[in-house]
Amino acid sequence: MTAPGPRPSVRLPVAVHAEEHGQQGSGVLLTADTVLTCAHVLRAAYTAWVSVPGRAERVLCQVIWSDQRLDAALLHAPEGLVLPPGDPYRARISLLAGDRPLPGCEILGYPRVQRYEQGRKLESDQYRGTLLPLAGLVRRTMVLELDVPPATEPADGSSPLAGLSGGPVVAGDGLLGIVREVPRGRGHRRVECVPLSAVAARADFLLAFTQATGRGVPSITTLTRHSSVDSPYEQEYGEAVGAAYRRTKVFGLDELDRRSSTWDLDTAYLTLEAAAKGPGPAPVPQRVDDLLATRPRVLLRGDAGAGKTTLLWWLAAHAAAGTLGAGLAELNGLVPFVVPLRTLRSHGSAFPTPSELPRVAGLTVDPAPDGWAGRVLAAGRALLLVDGLDEVPQEDREAAHAWLSGLLARYPRTRCVATVRPLAVGPGWLDAEGFEELALLPMRDRDIQEFVAAWHDAARLDGDAAYLTALERDLVAQFRHSPVLADLARTPLLCAVVCALHRLRDGFLPETRWALYDSALRMLLGTRDARRRVDAPDGIRMSVEEHQELLQRLAARLVRAGQTEFTRDQALHQLDRALPGMPRVRDQGTAEEVLTHLLNRSGLLQERTDGVYQFTHRTFQDFLAAKEFVEDDLVAELLRHAHDQQWHDVLLLAAGHCTRRDLPVLVEGLLAAGAAADKPNIRTGLFVLAALCSRHATWLTGAVYGGVEAAIASVVPPVTPVQADHLKRLGGYVLPFLPAPEELPPESVNRVLEVVASIGGPAALPYAESMARAGHARRLVQDWRRYPAEAFARGVLSRVPDARLTVHDRDQLRHLRHMPHTRFFVIGDHGASELAENLGPCRITELALAGNSLLSDLAVLRGLDTRALGRLGLQSCGSLTDLSALDSLPALTHLDLTLMPADGPVLETVARIPGLRELSLEHPRLHDGRLDLTPLHGVPGLRVRVMDVRAIVGGAAFGDRLIEDDNVG
Repeated sequence: MTAPGPRPSVRLPVAVHAEEHGQQGSGVLLTADTVLTCAHVLRAAYTAWVSVPGRAERVLCQVIWSDQRLDAALLHAPEGLVLPPGDPYRARISLLAGDRPLPGCEILGYPRVQRYEQGRKLESDQYRGTLLPLAGLVRRTMVLELDVPPATEPADGSSPLAGLSGGPVVAGDGLLGIVREVPRGRGHRRVECVPLSAVAARADFLLAFTQATGRGVPSITTLTRHSSVDSPYEQEYGEAVGAAYRRTKVFGLDELDRRSSTWDLDTAYLTLEAAAKGPGPAPVPQRVDDLLATRPRVLLRGDAGAGKTTLLWWLAAHAAAGTLGAGLAELNGLVPFVVPLRTLRSHGSAFPTPSELPRVAGLTVDPAPDGWAGRVLAAGRALLLVDGLDEVPQEDREAAHAWLSGLLARYPRTRCVATVRPLAVGPGWLDAEGFEELALLPMRDRDIQEFVAAWHDAARLDGDAAYLTALERDLVAQFRHSPVLADLARTPLLCAVVCALHRLRDGFLPETRWALYDSALRMLLGTRDARRRVDAPDGIRMSVEEHQELLQRLAARLVRAGQTEFTRDQALHQLDRALPGMPRVRDQGTAEEVLTHLLNRSGLLQERTDGVYQFTHRTFQDFLAAKEFVEDDLVAELLRHAHDQQWHDVLLLAAGHCTRRDLPVLVEGLLAAGAAADKPNIRTGLFVLAALCSRHATWLTGAVYGGVEAAIASVVPPVTPVQADHLKRLGGYVLPFLPAPEELPPESVNRVLEVVASIGGPAALPYAESMARAGHARRLVQDWRRYPAEAFARGVLSRVPDARLTVHDRDQLRHLRHMPHTRFFVIGDHGASELAENLGPCRITELALAGNSLLSDLAVLRGLDTRALGRLGLQSCGSLTDLSALDSLPALTHLDLTLMPADGPVLETVARIPGLRELSLEHPRLHDGRLDLTPLHGVPGLRVRVMDVRAIVGGAAFGDRLIEDDNVG
């Protein structure tokens, strides 16, 4: 096996050998397979050898671009210059802001003075100096003055720095330019350089670079006098971010060794899907990273355990390391500031100022240089990750809004992702600040299978592999045959809980969510140590009930304070109050020893930062707090907080703990609170919460059930989106309360359709069919995948033959051949033969393909009836590179390309479409952010609509036929 080579860096100079004329110079890695050097080093050579430190053999490179006047040349090594190949590294190019000298710059390379063994071998050298912005204005060169003379001039008068040409000039980790010449005089302390900004501005360089690498040159960042201090600190900060956020604990695997019980955040969470929220037709679900790629500011909504926090951790760790993939490549190198609002609340801290952002996450890193965070924000290099807006008490949320909007107004180029539970803030809460809303979706069956496989892979590292493999097969089969079980595992947390309980109970699982939590806690607090034959390792032995008694007191204290974190002193205070009533535990140790036992053995508490602790997940905190309130006869206290969204999960979980005496009090109290509410959204939420609590009952009086039913009937049909979101939580329970379609007021039709679609399946199909008969079939079309495919096609879709059908899966695709429709939007991985078989009988007038990674070309279109195909859309089809079949579509007038390549070859193909009249390019994949429309100049009358492009070349030729939407500048 070949040993890994050095990590690419602008601080890793390479040696360049032009053997045709015996010239040796230096160079700098722009990527893992390209080198920039001086043109005069190569003269007219077509190839050159490159030596990379740490690699024994030299690499032959091709000269793919050269400019003698600028004195710069680009080399490309097809096999790569560092190992392993395919490294995503790209140099960070910088430009000095202002005209003041910049000290602390460095030059690296291979000068003659460093050669040894009679000049037969090379050694690198490093020089420090000051960049002088005003010293080379006339000749447009970049001048740097070394701090000290580099070496004594040889007797022949030649420069001791010969061989340094092409070497990188850097400030921190930013590449400013390459050395070009050391003029005579001045003691060889003046060095003239080629600025990288001049190289990156050359169109022929950009073309050569992008053709060779398939990637664009990164954007140029600005440097200030602080950069020499900032860059080393940023590296240290990035390492601290990676250490803090790269890995996460996984429920049910904590009995393994430390390495096996934590996962790199590439696992499982990247499979999550989300949908954009807003007006218009139902959005197409996409992977979260795809949606984040085109949205600079996002408010991410998701239920407890849905993976919101973990997603932010993944973004922070990989952005800091520069290891995000192509879709999110623009985030690579940004400085992540994670703001965990729950931590701020536990410390009673105010919202952070810019200078406080580096420390609020509690990273293990030295204090930042003065003003560093502000400089990062001002340069547009910050990635602000605000976790848990719902953790802020209701009365403080406007203050949180003011803080966030003020920070982003001051630093408008800051990218931001903020998380919140679904109903904690109203729709459009951050619209004015340019945020788009995304909703994390429940894991699909395929996602669950992938998660289950990953969970068992980790478990097999420290267990009976054959037994765990059998368990995995059994659990997958249970998920496949039990929709109820699958619905319990739609979040990463609950899926891990199901995996752990399935293993513990040899395949037998609870049937309700409350029972799932209860079983999980009993597993952690009682059976885990018993199974592992661990007996009082801390000198303390407690029953499940004793563990719960102490933990639920801690949980109740946190809920009352609106916090999710506590200090050691706060925990000891609660234990000191509880232990006098627990003599068996008190006699085994002090409060300090009992707390240590809880932290070490319960599996429910974890240290977040030094001396600050939290429950492993807020759901367990709420479950235990609810138990404490019910057992302490404090249902009335719970009801006093009924209007506070933060307490709703506690109230709902309390229903499972209630006795036959307590549950009617809880339900009737929620009904009374709802009746007293003066806002329809709040009233609906409380009535729905009462109904959900009533479903925990084994028995309730007819009067209580009647009160619940009357309350739900009073808020049906919903009028507002928030009311609809509340009613969706009831599932099929709400269907009998919905009015007949002909009785619905117009303003409620869309809201009712949302509720019914959220239920879906056979239960909701009769109501959907009645809505179709009442004339609402067209509004139902987008919800096809939520119902049985064939029955919905016959009962609903057949009533709107001119509608555009959205196809999500193979079951739906199979029914197209039997339907009269001509307009199709086909989502997902469907191969060419599958598309041909099912679309073949159709006369297609409009077609869109989205999220298809199987197609590499569009040859399938030649086998379909496309004589009337007037509009074609392609969206996020990552493997689709050959569009040559487009010129065989005689009726095609409109082409929509979204999140697709739009470089020269693609547009040259587009230009050959015979009747094309309109082209839409939304969020095109461009190597350098520049869209060159020149290949389309010969298409008569073509209108082009462009969205999210940094710069357009050749746009003037289109005049008012070019429409630019939401360009980023």
